[in-house]
Amino acid sequence: MSTSSSPLDAPLDVPLAAPRVAVIGAGPAGLYAADILLGQMPGAQIDVLEALPTPFGLIRYGVAPDHPRIRSIIDSLHEILDRGNVQFCGNITVGSDVTLDELRERYDLIVLATGALRDADLELPGVGLPGSFGAADFVAWYDSHPDYSQLWPLDAHSVAVIGNGNVALDIVRVLARRPEDLAKTDIPEHVSRAFADSPVRDIHVFGRRGPAAVKFSPLELRELGQVPGVRMVLEARDFQFDSADQAAMKANGRLRQAVKTMEQWLARAGKGEAGADERRIHLHFYCRPERIEGADKVTELLVRRTAPDGLGGVVDTDELRSFEVQAVYRAVGYFGSPVVGAPFDHGTGVVPNERGRVIDPEGGVVPGLYATGWIKRGPVGLIGSTKSDALETVNSIVEDLPRLRPAPLRQPEALTELLAARGVQVVTWPGWLAIDAAERAAGQLQGRERAKLATRAELLRAALTESENML
Repeated sequence: MSTSSSPLDAPLDVPLAAPRVAVIGAGPAGLYAADILLGQMPGAQIDVLEALPTPFGLIRYGVAPDHPRIRSIIDSLHEILDRGNVQFCGNITVGSDVTLDELRERYDLIVLATGALRDADLELPGVGLPGSFGAADFVAWYDSHPDYSQLWPLDAHSVAVIGNGNVALDIVRVLARRPEDLAKTDIPEHVSRAFADSPVRDIHVFGRRGPAAVKFSPLELRELGQVPGVRMVLEARDFQFDSADQAAMKANGRLRQAVKTMEQWLARAGKGEAGADERRIHLHFYCRPERIEGADKVTELLVRRTAPDGLGGVVDTDELRSFEVQAVYRAVGYFGSPVVGAPFDHGTGVVPNERGRVIDPEGGVVPGLYATGWIKRGPVGLIGSTKSDALETVNSIVEDLPRLRPAPLRQPEALTELLAARGVQVVTWPGWLAIDAAERAAGQLQGRERAKLATRAELLRAALTESENML
């Protein structure tokens, strides 16, 4: 990637008041950046390029299907694309269908918003055994991501989930739900059938630190306790708080609410008769996974008891505990999705940047290339953080605009002709609307709002029935 010029070069005679912009990634990060950019530069021509035939990113393929409150964010993202001044261009893979350099020849500036789609690594003996799964893969399966297999081995009656964040909660809640509860969601038939046959009865959730260090949101934690037919199981010894814990809870209202919810569960523990079909969720704190055991598949998780160090951290103890499980789900975070041809830090999983300006390996600014969202800052923060992050990147773009050089092939048809010559089937906004209509129609037949189309072939078939859906 050439870095011979810089956004700090001498101003152009004619500033790019109406730049042609490519945003790579149609999730919240990319769409919020496009929306904010249009607000500051109404004349901008913005194309949002997406590898999938569908928009909305992790809101469609990374949020549990029983979460309509969070998934309603799609409605606001839909409005951004439905206005007509931001063009959706789906089913385009940057790196194979078109290179980043080819895009830079055709767009004045590019915003990387590819997010973080794969699991962060967890160094743990036995992690590669069959029955050891990454959370991102499991979520993509039950959300019917078109690039994932439709098969998933839900054959464990005792499961371990490693992690104390909201993704761990999603996995636990979905595994614990009754089949009839999930049947009301938008999951396709193959996912519904798999959950209906699941024999799971015990779900063990492990956190290395104590209850005062969880990353659970209070609302999602309360929702977990409201799942029908579920009993929460906790240990009283985990709820002895030191001064560091007290300080953390005093400073963080959300954490305080989460701890209060778990203390209420603890107070109710053991009361009432256990039902024959009951599923139990065991929250284990101060437990550091030490190794996964098994010969040709997972049979056991060994954990080491930790203890508070008085400073908000933990130290190991000599206590080891063994749990018989047939599956382990690792919910320890996501890792960024690089764009071929763009700088990428493989240690941190982000595109190196300063306030959204992409930095090359030599430390220089790559002119006209920006980043926003999780690929910019890592997989942390909710929608509010994504919006403020996009605003920072857009502010950098606006500052740089008078000094950016225009792309030599910036006419709108330049990308169209290139992709057409390569036989790439591009799904535009009418194509997504056709997919949306097909999914809603399928859902209506089953008495629910939507039933997702499960494969890329099905999605493209629905999108490309009308010639106007092609670029």
